[in-house]
Amino acid sequence: MTPMPARIIHTTIDRPWRDVYAFAFQPENMPRWAAGLASGLSREGEDWIGDGGPIGKIRVRFTPRNDLGVIDHTVTLDTGMSFENALRVVPNGDGAEIMFTLLRQPDTDDQAFEVDAAAIQTDLGTLKHILEQS
Repeated sequence: MTPMPARIIHTTIDRPWRDVYAFAFQPENMPRWAAGLASGLSREGEDWIGDGGPIGKIRVRFTPRNDLGVIDHTVTLDTGMSFENALRVVPNGDGAEIMFTLLRQPDTDDQAFEVDAAAIQTDLGTLKHILEQS
């Protein structure tokens, strides 16, 4: 498979990066800021199960907690199709930068890719709002 086009979507958060990581890493917190997981996630072994809305049930497996700010996760659909998602929190001065790498999947048209990118930007903006208000 050839490399897919990618876009890094990021937001600066005025909170220490470790605080951002600690909050964002918790699957229990994700429904508060990740609209696609608004119905919540429930633990099933090493995975987390959620209602993906129109795409059906999803299974999410996160990278283990780490000191590098990595929140990578694999999302697997009921169809068996999987998507690798890279999510990072890095120091940015006294604050943090959170970055999601959106890979354009085969057969995704320009409009769908832009919709996905906008949804991720909105989610990161929601996370920023939550963390900067607390």
